[in-house]
Amino acid sequence: MSVSTSETTYMSSTKRHSVGGIRRVDSPSNNVRRHSRNMSAARRRRVSSNDAYTYGLRVAFLAYLLQARTKRVQAAPPPPRPQSLNRASTSFHDLMKDFSLVRDSKSTRFPHGFISELERRLTGVLIGRENRKEFQDSTVKRTFGAFLNSLKEQTFKKRMEKDRRVEDLVLIFFSNATKELSKGKAPEDTSWKLMVDRHVALFVRLITFILKDHDWIKDRPELASRLATLESKLLAHDQNLTVSSQRDSHTIEVAAPLSYDVKDMPLVLTVAKAFGLRNSQVQSDINKNKDAWTGKEALQDLKLYQAHLNLNTGGTLSVADFEIEEGYEAWRKAEGPDLSQMMLAIIQSNPELAKSTGATLPQFNAQLADNPTEEDFNLDPYPNASEGSSYVIDQPVDMTSLSLEEQTYEHPDTNLYTFIPPDPRSYYRFLLSQLLTHDLSDQSLEASEATSETPASKLLSKQSTELLNEICLRWRIPNFTRVVLFLDVIREKYVDQEISLDTLDSAFAFVKDPPPTKNKRASIVMAPILYDRNKWTQADIFCMQRVIAGIHEGLLRQLYETMMSCYETKIPPIGPVMYVLESHVESDPYFVESTEERERFREYASEGLLEKAKAIYQEALNKEIPPEQHEWEFHHVIQLGKAVMKVCQRIQKRYRKNPDILGVNPIAVLVNYILPVYAEDARDMIIRIMERAQEKNEQIEMQDGFDLYGELSSIRQAYIEALPGESFPFHLEELLAEFVWRWIQVTNAKMNDWVNQAVKQDNFKVQTDSPGEIPTEEQRHSVSVTDVFRSFNQVVDQIVQLNWDDDVGYAKFMTAISRSIGNGMARYCEILEGLFSREMDRLTPEQEAAARQTKQEKWMQMAKDAWSSKEKVEPFQFFPESFVKLNNIEYALQKFDQLERDINVDACAEVLAKNAPPLAKRQRKISNYVFTVKIVEAEDLKGCDLDGLSDPYVVLTDEYQKRISKSRIIYNNLNPRWDDTVDIMTKGPLNIIATIWDWDAVGDHDYVGRTSMKLDPVHFADFAPRDYWLDLDTQGRLLLRVSMEGERDDIQFYFGKAFRTLKRTEKDMTRKITEKVRLAHIRYPTS
Repeated sequence: MSVSTSETTYMSSTKRHSVGGIRRVDSPSNNVRRHSRNMSAARRRRVSSNDAYTYGLRVAFLAYLLQARTKRVQAAPPPPRPQSLNRASTSFHDLMKDFSLVRDSKSTRFPHGFISELERRLTGVLIGRENRKEFQDSTVKRTFGAFLNSLKEQTFKKRMEKDRRVEDLVLIFFSNATKELSKGKAPEDTSWKLMVDRHVALFVRLITFILKDHDWIKDRPELASRLATLESKLLAHDQNLTVSSQRDSHTIEVAAPLSYDVKDMPLVLTVAKAFGLRNSQVQSDINKNKDAWTGKEALQDLKLYQAHLNLNTGGTLSVADFEIEEGYEAWRKAEGPDLSQMMLAIIQSNPELAKSTGATLPQFNAQLADNPTEEDFNLDPYPNASEGSSYVIDQPVDMTSLSLEEQTYEHPDTNLYTFIPPDPRSYYRFLLSQLLTHDLSDQSLEASEATSETPASKLLSKQSTELLNEICLRWRIPNFTRVVLFLDVIREKYVDQEISLDTLDSAFAFVKDPPPTKNKRASIVMAPILYDRNKWTQADIFCMQRVIAGIHEGLLRQLYETMMSCYETKIPPIGPVMYVLESHVESDPYFVESTEERERFREYASEGLLEKAKAIYQEALNKEIPPEQHEWEFHHVIQLGKAVMKVCQRIQKRYRKNPDILGVNPIAVLVNYILPVYAEDARDMIIRIMERAQEKNEQIEMQDGFDLYGELSSIRQAYIEALPGESFPFHLEELLAEFVWRWIQVTNAKMNDWVNQAVKQDNFKVQTDSPGEIPTEEQRHSVSVTDVFRSFNQVVDQIVQLNWDDDVGYAKFMTAISRSIGNGMARYCEILEGLFSREMDRLTPEQEAAARQTKQEKWMQMAKDAWSSKEKVEPFQFFPESFVKLNNIEYALQKFDQLERDINVDACAEVLAKNAPPLAKRQRKISNYVFTVKIVEAEDLKGCDLDGLSDPYVVLTDEYQKRISKSRIIYNNLNPRWDDTVDIMTKGPLNIIATIWDWDAVGDHDYVGRTSMKLDPVHFADFAPRDYWLDLDTQGRLLLRVSMEGERDDIQFYFGKAFRTLKRTEKDMTRKITEKVRLAHIRYPTS
């Protein structure tokens, strides 16, 4: 199956098992008959682009109408005829009701020490130390001075310091300001009353400045809020405090009229850009509808919505829409204060609306909703933008009230509202998607800064966020609904591959941890919104389930596509996909673990990876192996193996820390296919290459065989580790053992030549740094023995370095090598003993002169020597080289013992014994026999010297007169004892002849006697030693002790034989030295 087929199959299968089957969460309220606008997501209203544009434009235009207008200066009109002043709200005491509704707690009281600081600041206003322009007016100083006089009255001051209530200070200041500003005014003149409100507002502002300057305000948020609200109400009918106090009385500030130009409408421009419309077209739509889209209609929408909320007539959410009743009660409790704030804001932007409303507006109280989790979810990544709100009062962002699904009115096509669409949830989602699409494609929108935990990304622009906040405010979209719909749009775009994985991660991170903000009202905690889901509507719960399931499906798709590249050299990282999957999806409470889906992913991913593994191997095969079989060589098999191992090692290193990916192990899939198929192909190619070489009667280079074995051995090790319990497809050692045996044969043939060359190049000098230096233990030998054992060790290391994974084969190789080493050692002993014997048996100058004398001259010399009865003792002059040769044999014994330990001879013999066939154990065929003949002693020999004694020695020869050995000389003895031993190798019966000679220093040696015996393996079948007394053909007899040992193809036998050869050589050389010493210092004094 190809990869593309696997991908298609996986995608189609996952879609069949998508979120469509998720069951709605059970709720006790499911049995309640619904009359609200919150319906199932499956029945969502289809929103057209034009409808969404229209309602978005309405909200953007309304925000323009309600924004704070700019001021401009114009000439003051003639003073009007004095008349009584009517407040927009009722009286000053009504303005102070906010303070009476607040709990009497620490957060609403002045701090200790405030009265003293207030007294100091009031004094600063009077003497001009206060730099702010609004406090420089003379009338302001006059009213502030009047209040300062009252404050200095001790009784009032103590009461203020004890109670620390703001309303007491403000009321006293209001009373003093009223008295002071009414002085000199006619009873019918009420114009000064606005000035009272203005001065009281300045006093409230001074109080706020004092709290901020001493950092008291952070512990008293309620007090700060009440002061700001009171100041705003007092200034509702006044001008800018900063500039008006210094302006000429002939000019006044008035609000600039609205231009109704779209260029002055930021949110309207945002709507136009999102829908791709020209400003002229949007301007036309506004001109056409500006008479209908008014603040009055907005106020009417809120009143109608409030009526539906209070009467529960179906125009808002109902208890049946929520999962639990507590969620509905919390939402409804928060709606009342929010609606009051919004209506009051509209009235303050246009006080004339207060006269035209048919009902009394509710009083504004920003703190009635004491549930902190009901603050709005703000999508704005630019939190400071809220400081420039278009409303006169500080409005909350979270407005959670309007029905979010299709209406269930009798006439669903008839909308009750002007600014609220029939299905706010669907319309909001459409606009959110439209804005997000535009912002993501906007190249001028800068991405957020990358951090150590999140990559750089961009979501919504500042303008889009402000528009969405305004829409949610007007359409009463709850905070949790905004989160869910935002993630739902993100899900849709991610599944459609319109956004990247980084953007998806940023979206989740944004809703979980929004950016820090200086505005405390916008600094919200998302944990209650995301995880306190029992207070959500059922539509939001269902939508969130769909979001999680959809994103999970999309992540599995991206993970599958990423894994299909995991065998490439450069791949997209899997870590980010796994991070989003584990951190945002699988950790979500609505994620449902599906064993079937997980198994289906594992199956499809494994099949896809298998196809990729096949492609990887085929690519390596085409690259490394020639297409024609007659071009194949071991080198090609090796290169293919290296390519296979390189891929496996790269993938193993890549996934070393996290080998398992949702139940799929890429390295396991790779090695489970690529190693067995390579092993089978390698076997077939090796057999074919060797067969072709035999057909051509050619031999493959032995080193190529060794290199191939090394590569295949490492691959076999990886095979065993990756596939435990499965055997390698073929017996590697059996297939390539031929190359080792060939190498051993070549080595055996070269062994004697190596020894000969080592001895030939040796001058048998000790290895000292200077001629006069005394050699150490390690310097007493010459270089030949070092070279010989270096050759031996190299031969052994060659076998060891193969790492032959067959104990029986390895033991057989070592046995064969030991035989070659033993032969080489025997050859070295033979050469050194021959050189040593020639040095020890050389004639002195006197002996050479005597050898040249005639027979008569010899007798005359002997008579003369006898007459003088005086012998001249000449000590034997030893060569230093002779002792070096003896040292070489001693050094060889040490190194040979170490070599035996290195080879582990006993272990090799044990392995061969355990694995030998039973038949071979019973019947051991011996082709060579080794007889050990010990020349023990002789009795009653013939005397050959003038003194009636002899100096006998024994020479052993075979039946062809080939000399086998020579014993040492026993001087002046007719019953000598030699105890010399010699090994004689034969393949059958052998006759040996023992001849005893009398050694003479001058002339030929005298014949003493001869005897013979037959060495027949049949007679020594029991391998027991036997003693033979053999009579000589003259007189006397000779004792020989004979034993036989069969030469076995056994490593212990070869090493034992070599050790005996070394020991015998050492003994013979030592005996010759001893004989020379005895000849000079013993023989002559006794003769």
